Amino acid sequence: MGNKIFTKFYLIVLPFHSRGYTGLFLHIGIDDTDSPSNGCTTYIAALLVEELLALGCRFIDYPNLLRLNPNVPWKTRGNGAVCLRVDIGKDLTGRVQEAVISTVESHAEFDCVNTNPGIVFLEGKVPESLNRFSDRVVQSVVTIQEAEKLIDETGTYAVGFKNMRGLIGALAAVGGLQRGDYTFELLSYRKSGNRGSPRLLDEASVRLMDEAEHVDTFNNIDPESGRVLIAPHGSDPVFFGVRGESPEAVQRASMMVESIEEVERWVIYRSNQGTDWHFKQKSKISGLRPFNPAIVGGEVIEGPVSIQGGHVIFSIKDDTGRIDCAAYEPTGNFREIVRQLIPGDGIIAYGGIRESNSGGAGTLNLEKLEVITLAQDIRLLNPECPSCGGRMESMGRNQGFRCRRCGHREGSLSKQEAVTERVLKPGLYLPPPKAQRHLTKPLKRYGREKEHPPSGMCEPWHSL
Repeated sequence: MGNKIFTKFYLIVLPFHSRGYTGLFLHIGIDDTDSPSNGCTTYIAALLVEELLALGCRFIDYPNLLRLNPNVPWKTRGNGAVCLRVDIGKDLTGRVQEAVISTVESHAEFDCVNTNPGIVFLEGKVPESLNRFSDRVVQSVVTIQEAEKLIDETGTYAVGFKNMRGLIGALAAVGGLQRGDYTFELLSYRKSGNRGSPRLLDEASVRLMDEAEHVDTFNNIDPESGRVLIAPHGSDPVFFGVRGESPEAVQRASMMVESIEEVERWVIYRSNQGTDWHFKQKSKISGLRPFNPAIVGGEVIEGPVSIQGGHVIFSIKDDTGRIDCAAYEPTGNFREIVRQLIPGDGIIAYGGIRESNSGGAGTLNLEKLEVITLAQDIRLLNPECPSCGGRMESMGRNQGFRCRRCGHREGSLSKQEAVTERVLKPGLYLPPPKAQRHLTKPLKRYGREKEHPPSGMCEPWHSL
């Protein structure tokens, strides 16, 4: 891909204060423009990057890609909202707003019943109330009425379409990524004539890229299945995306990917992907709510059971109630970890709450599992034969035991307790990358969390 997208360049980090900004900051949030099969909010953002630069805007941050609560039932695919943060002159405000609205109207999937685009424009500093709102949208379920109230309170200019649900994500995108951990993703896009056809990537080059850049990128290849993960499979505009710790890393890695088809454009996004931002506070089982991400500590009370479809179910309790936990078939060998749990094990379960048909606590769909304490695995074994030492067998209820080897019979013996060594060890366990959500933090990212937004931007960060 490198020879088709990039010319020779040197990455230069320019601090914001060296760019000659006027000081009028405009934050543009966009959400819910795609459908389950077509369109992409980040593609609209990529188009707007070029339009806004042509108008004379200067970007004060990489385009922000905020992944929202992955459990809400009305999401499309990745449930991602975008914010573009630019420095403009006051005379440009109207032209910028017109360009954004026109681009969304031209490219949003309005024919889909679940596509309800929203656009918000905020001038100046992002208020703390928007930061808190953004956290809530990622970590829980928020109503359109709450978003509308905050729009009024913050003086935000908003444009909503259809039922206007997209205003929630658009507003959250403006308030998001102002603090805490983040990663980067370089997204490249297909020419319109290629959309809907198989993506023509050289998978061998992706494997070589992963070997070379595995320290600073993540989830390129699924180690369990060997599947390439950087390219989606639908008919949306995304060609492939490389996720990593820095813009330089995703840039280097993307240049190593060889493609057969030509790429239309590309952009580097700063994102909350791979940060676990949806998991923030432990909850009691009695306080769990449908569609919310949850962290629940408890004790296993019913051991794992495999059900039709290859899914594995077990139950935990705390001092307020009990709930079923599910590891589904796509999580692959993660289910083998789950199958080793026994009653009495102390765990912390991370996942989303699926609504219950009976009005109970529902089911916690596991995204990861932390084993804290292990119970003793005590099993009852038939006694050893007092004559030859062989293992005896029961002759029936209350009828004693008979030796399989020598035939000795004994009515006074009983089963013996034996402690079996556990294979499972305390620790944190995740499904393979193919089954991880956008927000799930890979094991390799632990200890690499960031605390402050970047102080500058690398050039180039988009196609020229």
